[in-house]
Amino acid sequence: MPPFLVLDGLTKTFAGNPVLRGLHLEVEQGEVLALLGPSGSGKTTALRLIAGFETPDAGALRIDGEDVIPLPPERRRFGMVFQHYALFPHLTVGENVAFGLAGSGLSRAEREHRVATSLALVDLPGFAGRRVGEISGGQQQRVALARALAPEPRVLLLDEPLSNLDPSLRERTRRELRRAVERVGITTVLVTHEQDEAFHLGDRVAVLQGGVLHQVGAPEDLYERPATRFVAGFVGRASGLAGTLEADGAVLLPAEGGSVRWRGTLAPELEGAAAGSAVELVVRPESLALRGAGAPESLTGRVIERRYAGTATFYLVRLEQGDRNGAEVEVAAGPSAAGPGDRVGVVPGEAGPPPRVFRAQNPEGPSGVSVSGAETTT
Repeated sequence: MPPFLVLDGLTKTFAGNPVLRGLHLEVEQGEVLALLGPSGSGKTTALRLIAGFETPDAGALRIDGEDVIPLPPERRRFGMVFQHYALFPHLTVGENVAFGLAGSGLSRAEREHRVATSLALVDLPGFAGRRVGEISGGQQQRVALARALAPEPRVLLLDEPLSNLDPSLRERTRRELRRAVERVGITTVLVTHEQDEAFHLGDRVAVLQGGVLHQVGAPEDLYERPATRFVAGFVGRASGLAGTLEADGAVLLPAEGGSVRWRGTLAPELEGAAAGSAVELVVRPESLALRGAGAPESLTGRVIERRYAGTATFYLVRLEQGDRNGAEVEVAAGPSAAGPGDRVGVVPGEAGPPPRVFRAQNPEGPSGVSVSGAETTT
């Protein structure tokens, strides 16, 4: 069976600046795809192209085999939940939901049935007579979702659906939104810059940067097996260590008084790379462990920062690597593992995904820590 929604080579330029470069994605019927990326990555432009608010310079957009690019937004049968919900404060909840049925040709009884059904789908039965100002932010978000679902769209589009909510409300609303989408079973594309949101809501996640698709896959694929250095640094927390690729695939890392050999999985870009190539070994904090200074196969350094985060404690260690002093790695360990100023050894740990090896982006530059805009508990 062919994919339900296909973005085939979508390209868009504004004022001579390319913001989307040949985007190709396939979405199965009933699947939730999250578009994740920093500001300016092209994710919102992609959503606007799908909705019909913008026209691509090149490429095709098909739903269930139908090319919808020539169709205006109202004929595409897509439902949209905007970032700011766009609810009318002077209307009741039911009237807001019914607004999405304007011009549908349905009878009053049919519209009332659609409103009641849509509100039930988002766990808001009996809310039709309430004013928008009388309900919480999370409930307003679900009203906007009910309005988008009332016309029975083929695809649901969500534009940063939780960005207006306080952090304390965001996680609960995220669970409620996920349950509602699963209950309806509708094909969904959402845009977000929050990793936790993308991982929780998306069956698969597509990571974009600079208008280019870097990787699409299940959340665990992106976190444990990033395809590019950008994905490794943007998704979750990671430290990069400059080294040299050896013939057996190990990485030789400079250390105080010599070198150590650490192993990792090679990224696709290193297929066929020659021994001696400059590489970067990227490792998650939970994949490292602290030992005493000088421990076998360890990188010696000094703890310069300790940050307690509840479920984990993060230690920032400045390494001593001969003439490469200043490289820093982040290690997740117990709350009493070390303190600022302590001299420690950093070794590969037994937990967490294996380190990932990429081609060196700047062989002469220092190694360091990269942290995405949202932490992960994966």
